[in-house]
Amino acid sequence: MFGGVFWLCPTLCVTVGELPLAEGRESVMTNQKPTATSRLKQDYMRLKRDPVPYITAEPLPSNILEWHYVIHGPEDSPYHGGYYHGTLLFTKEFPFKPPSIYMITPNGRFKTNKRLCLSISDFHPDTWNPAWSVATILTGLLSFMLETTPTLGSCESTTYEKRRYARQSLDFNMKNEVFQELFPEVCEEIKERLAKIEEHRKANAAATNNNTTATAGATANGTAAAAGASPDGLLDVDGADGPNPVTGAGADESNNIWHSLYTNLIVLIGFVIFALIVHYVIKSMNIE
Repeated sequence: MFGGVFWLCPTLCVTVGELPLAEGRESVMTNQKPTATSRLKQDYMRLKRDPVPYITAEPLPSNILEWHYVIHGPEDSPYHGGYYHGTLLFTKEFPFKPPSIYMITPNGRFKTNKRLCLSISDFHPDTWNPAWSVATILTGLLSFMLETTPTLGSCESTTYEKRRYARQSLDFNMKNEVFQELFPEVCEEIKERLAKIEEHRKANAAATNNNTTATAGATANGTAAAAGASPDGLLDVDGADGPNPVTGAGADESNNIWHSLYTNLIVLIGFVIFALIVHYVIKSMNIE
């Protein structure tokens, strides 16, 4: 059976998906007060058997009460392509008390290194359900991240800013030693993506240099044509034939002359019309 609502600070609430209320019930029944360590070990085994979509989580080898997670930005969200690292800090009273939840990677949705206010966090021990597991917490966190409902610890940003944070998250996370230690497979993904980005950047730089060289060579060819050499014309940055520079300059000068004549003619006509109107007004006044 599923069901549940997550409440937010200060008086907001949001449904983040149906929660497995019966999850962990068997362990609670067989051991009325399981230790945090035994319960977290059970949750870890469940996560390995049934991973949460878009999320990877690992406890510190030296402290099972401190978990680190990575949210992979879903495809249909502004977080797509980003990797968002955060922590869950459990107490020795878990599962009877909720953990503190933090986000480390800048993301545009949550403030970094600030406790997040959710019913699945220690902000609301009164709404906490001991049957909720680590998987439940991470599922709720992702659901809330994809929404725009404000709460303590959240922040506002544009879609453009979120996408920029997603791109920047690759380099940011690779500077974190704990991240590299706990998530070697994710680090390999990031390294591959960074390598592709670097290849793409170099390819663009090479293309720009080639285009600059081609433009300079085409300019020299155009000058030679103007001096009586073979009129090959000028090449643009895409390598297509462009107009001869001399012909283009003459055409621009001719257009400027005609434009000046048209402007002067319009001004003259306007002045004549104005003079006629003044003359008509004066004549009418004399008649009266």
